[in-house]
Amino acid sequence: MGSFRTGRRAVVYAAAALGLSACAWRGEVPPSVLDKPANGGLHFRPQDKAQWEAVALPGKLRTAFKLEKREQRPALLADAQSSASMLRQRLNIPPEQLGRLRFDWQVESLMSQADMSVRERGDSPVRLILAFDGDRSRFSAKNAMLSELTRALTGEDMPYATLMYVWSNHHPVDSVIVNPRTDRVRKWVVESGAARLKQWVSYQRDVRADFEKAFGEAPGHLVGIAIMTDSDNTRSNVRAWYGDIRFD
Repeated sequence: MGSFRTGRRAVVYAAAALGLSACAWRGEVPPSVLDKPANGGLHFRPQDKAQWEAVALPGKLRTAFKLEKREQRPALLADAQSSASMLRQRLNIPPEQLGRLRFDWQVESLMSQADMSVRERGDSPVRLILAFDGDRSRFSAKNAMLSELTRALTGEDMPYATLMYVWSNHHPVDSVIVNPRTDRVRKWVVESGAARLKQWVSYQRDVRADFEKAFGEAPGHLVGIAIMTDSDNTRSNVRAWYGDIRFD
């Protein structure tokens, strides 16, 4: 009975990580992977929604993503109703080319019960997710098992490391929340509380420096980027708008 429970729990962990594996790509690079131009950066606009890959999470309702105008500017509306899904882009950016990340978003309201440090309440109105490759031989036994199960269930590897920029209800800005399911996912709080709800908020991040602070090591290749709005754990309704995303 004990081994059955352990296996079942591992499958649950793997299912929870499927959305994270959706950001990853290893092996032969498919045509849809984007490299960073040698003489410039990458620019993702809301108008480019059709170029993003919609990723559903097993057993979850889909968050609806729709292009619309928000305060006279193009935006991607994410409307989550007890749901969780994402839009992703596959990338292939070496660590020395990471540069500076710029993005903006607007959140309508917070979910009162959400707490990203608690597994059962780990929702966020906005997430910008970065997935990195690396040396999987350094995985703990738990993370190695989780990665193997993720590949068996999805055909894709769990990323070596995932860094998320998030909006928290109460965790301090610049705090790092370790995912309760796996320490290979770290959430960097860039906004906290309700003070800047219902307005566009812009950010600039040094991705390499943030990764090194969050994980205590240098990053590998950046292999995926995604946006995600989820409210499935708290059974809430939440809306947010995503603007431009740029890698300089």
